[in-house]
Amino acid sequence: MTRENELLHRLRQGDASCWEELVSMYYEDILRYCVYHSPDMESARDAVQETFLKVIRYFPQYRDRGKFRGFLYKVASNTCTDLWRRRKAVELPEDVEFLETGFARSESQVNFQYMVRNLPEELREIVYLKFAQELTLREIAMVTEQPMRTVQSRLRRALKMMKCEMEGEV
Repeated sequence: MTRENELLHRLRQGDASCWEELVSMYYEDILRYCVYHSPDMESARDAVQETFLKVIRYFPQYRDRGKFRGFLYKVASNTCTDLWRRRKAVELPEDVEFLETGFARSESQVNFQYMVRNLPEELREIVYLKFAQELTLREIAMVTEQPMRTVQSRLRRALKMMKCEMEGEV
């Protein structure tokens, strides 16, 4: 039994003290996800807080099928969409600084971010979830509410577009 499964089991049994550890397991990943979808760091932190509050509030309705991580990203995705819709923030500003773990600003990463930003939205989200958040294709399908085959083909299409762009720069 994984630590996540153990914590989920204890939560089901009414041990609310497990929330802190479960939140800390995923906080940084969800923050990075929300930073990507946010106009600023303060908004991203608000989205993370709202995400975990929703997860705690609706946990009694959650049916554990071994996909808690995907469930958490789906809640974060919906929360970001709701928050940004309310704030009417449509596009990610070009000068967003990714200061959290895993976003060192090396030249290759800057180029990668630039290429990802140039992709159509339906492809951008899949590439970001795959490479920046390291979700599996199954988890991405759950988050985006698309069939796994669609996720696979869109990822292939996005990578092909990025490859063509890279070859054009050479």
